[in-house]
Amino acid sequence: MKIAIIGYGKMGKTIEKLALAKGYKIILKIDDTNLNDLTVDNLKKADVAIEFTNPESAFTNINLCFDAGIPVISGTTGWLDKFEDIKQRCESENKAFFYASNYSLGVNIFFKLNKYLAKMMNRFDDFEVQVEETHHIHKLDAPSGTAITIAEGIISEIDRKKEWVKEKADRHEQIAVKSYREGEIAGIHTVTYSSNVEDIIITHNSKNREGLAQGALMAAEFIIGKSGIFGMDDLLMLTV
Repeated sequence: MKIAIIGYGKMGKTIEKLALAKGYKIILKIDDTNLNDLTVDNLKKADVAIEFTNPESAFTNINLCFDAGIPVISGTTGWLDKFEDIKQRCESENKAFFYASNYSLGVNIFFKLNKYLAKMMNRFDDFEVQVEETHHIHKLDAPSGTAITIAEGIISEIDRKKEWVKEKADRHEQIAVKSYREGEIAGIHTVTYSSNVEDIIITHNSKNREGLAQGALMAAEFIIGKSGIFGMDDLLMLTV
């Protein structure tokens, strides 16, 4: 498999290390120093692109991969206001796109656990719920895409919750999502249900970026030869 890495930062370098260990070829590595190399002609040399950049460039990068006719794996968060545009183009032109807010196996198990717990907690109005996330100081978006996915999972199962808000909830129907940026933390996500007498807490802690990189490579292997929109549920087939 020949891979184009769009976003050759710490995550891109980890993906490269794991890909080379599997015998794959990295034919294009894009960062801020060689943006002129991100062209349709160069992308056509790859079997798949893996895109981890920033919210400002993700939409353009994905469309460029579509122009080149190659499937694209994206883990960039903070740009999903344009997701429907990508979905429509993908479906109308038979492109292939795989998106996840987090590619870690453990996080995706956590997503399922979060929804299952929320479904149970729907009956217990005495418990208030909040989400907290902590990441390294280089992360650009807040809250993280993973934290938003967690909050949306709770909202889908708890009737009294209608929306998530940053930092502080002013109304009973809101879920507070708090963000912290510290050192080089790969990612910690915590959901807390709290009443006057007790707390229920679930936490996922990413020890490093390798879990994310492994998931992205699995997605790249999965999407070859396919068309359509895919996510981690399609890859992992997790059920509760």
